[in-house]
Amino acid sequence: GQRVSLWMSNRVEAGVAFLAATRNGYVCNPSLHRNYTSEEILALLDNIGAAAIFAEADYGVDAAGSNVLDDIADLPAMKRVFRLPPGRDPGSDFPTPGQDAGHAVAPETNPDKVSYLAFTSGTTGTPKGVMHSDNTLLANPRDMVADWNHGPSTVLLTLSPLSHHIAWVAVGQVLVCGGQLVVNDPADGMTPLDWILETGATYVMGVPTHAMDILAEQKARGLAKLGAVNLFYMAGAPIPRATAQAFLDQGVNPQNIYGMTENSSHQYTYPDDDPETIVSTCGRGGPSYTVRIFGQENSDVEVPNGEVGQIGGKGACLMLGYFDNQRATETSFNKDGWFLSGDLGRLDDRGCLEIVGRLKDVIIRGGHNIHPAKIEDLAIKHASVEKAAAFAVPDERLGERVGLAVIPAPDSADTGDATLDGEAVLAHLFENGLSKLDMPEYFIVMPELPLTPSGKILKRELAEWARNGRIAPTPIRFKEPS
Repeated sequence: GQRVSLWMSNRVEAGVAFLAATRNGYVCNPSLHRNYTSEEILALLDNIGAAAIFAEADYGVDAAGSNVLDDIADLPAMKRVFRLPPGRDPGSDFPTPGQDAGHAVAPETNPDKVSYLAFTSGTTGTPKGVMHSDNTLLANPRDMVADWNHGPSTVLLTLSPLSHHIAWVAVGQVLVCGGQLVVNDPADGMTPLDWILETGATYVMGVPTHAMDILAEQKARGLAKLGAVNLFYMAGAPIPRATAQAFLDQGVNPQNIYGMTENSSHQYTYPDDDPETIVSTCGRGGPSYTVRIFGQENSDVEVPNGEVGQIGGKGACLMLGYFDNQRATETSFNKDGWFLSGDLGRLDDRGCLEIVGRLKDVIIRGGHNIHPAKIEDLAIKHASVEKAAAFAVPDERLGERVGLAVIPAPDSADTGDATLDGEAVLAHLFENGLSKLDMPEYFIVMPELPLTPSGKILKRELAEWARNGRIAPTPIRFKEPS
């Protein structure tokens, strides 16, 4: 039951430490991100009472030359600090099959005890510690392996870091199907596309940003195929239609995913789903999790198919609760025991889930609720827009107005220093079905957007930047065609 934390780059020791901790009855905490400061790491380790840590020297954002590992050793509950040298060591002597590792204790055989503790990487402030057992952690990978026919020939590359839950969904699938796991640990100078080609990856897991960057490099290099890849998992953000089509055109199946640390990648598209289903929904999901939609104002009342509401769920892949936070655990469920994700969505008559946005991201303009996801989905269909984020700009009279931040597409003449034609973007939104009542009233072109460690856009941070003057979106007014 003691906590063993991992703070290292994408290296094989992370997987070995995780399996060893689980075998011996410890709780593995792998979600310490590289961009955490030393102060944040110390606070998180202290919060969970970590008893041991495997840490890579000079790994954190401000750890180089610091004494953070010494400070970690001084934490009240800390018993052992295992210091790893930076980077890879090709000469490392790992045990070989059949070699006696000299285990001193019998393996833990209870699959329902807590074995995994991961901090949330969401958009709502202080991370919570999500607890999983072996069974809850493996339920979703078992579904995905069965529904996508993975097996020993599967070579699964996770582009997400091993500090993120997506990577452990990858580990789970490989453990279930007997395939090969490739972590995102290429040699210096290699690009993700180089790594895909060198490793012979057949199944790649990441976020849409990974996909867009890889496809752009593929196009620039004139490559007809992405090596042996036949499936590309994308989670955490909408999949642009052009991205999905670029995969389909070369025989790669794009897999649209919805989930979170609390319930893994429970909602996903299937091999036989049509392109429209893939880009507009997250599919039907697997049998280990059931989704229902509940009222935005009353989360105890289920709403009909087609109506937007809070996404709730139950099933075998759901977490055991939040570590040392009973209040957060209890308030995450409605009265009938459905876990509320904090996201808004709707189900169609096939059971496919469409994500509308975060409940707390809703922009309230003079009492009118505006969902950012619809604006963003339409904006990225514009030829000159690669990424978009709709966020709240404070307004004295209406409370909030809609701001739209965009990153120009690589092929656009825009570099981020110039300005995309905001009026043309608004016209594009209108032509593609956005209501005049939901139209952005502020516009800004940015070279990059603030992201969580897992690649989700921090819209609350954009809103705060607009509030404190760090960014200055330009007022813009939609002019309806005469």
